[in-house]
Amino acid sequence: MKIISGLLILIAYHQTGEALMYWSGWPIPGSVIGMLLLLLSLMLFNKPPKPIKHSAEFLLRHLSLLFVPAGVGMMLLFDLIADQWVAMLLSLVLSTVISLAFTAWLMQFILKFMGRPDHE
Repeated sequence: MKIISGLLILIAYHQTGEALMYWSGWPIPGSVIGMLLLLLSLMLFNKPPKPIKHSAEFLLRHLSLLFVPAGVGMMLLFDLIADQWVAMLLSLVLSTVISLAFTAWLMQFILKFMGRPDHE
């Protein structure tokens, strides 16, 4: 029962984010707004409530099932992937390198901002 109530709470955050996006007209996806609201709530609680913790653990345990629709979609678009594989590979590698570099830079910035040395 805790998993269902936790999922309902997560869905409520998502739908609140969607409603805020719709009413405000912000160019930010509603799911991102809902995640930011959830983050703010979790920061206020200092630890997640038990229903949210149980449903998050359940979702993480079964995360591989969420990739099945994407895999089926890739199989349906195999001809397009075969034609465009070089561009897709290049964009995947470049976006990964850019994301890693930005994450490393951001971590360095946060460590300096907090006054912590780079190596402890």
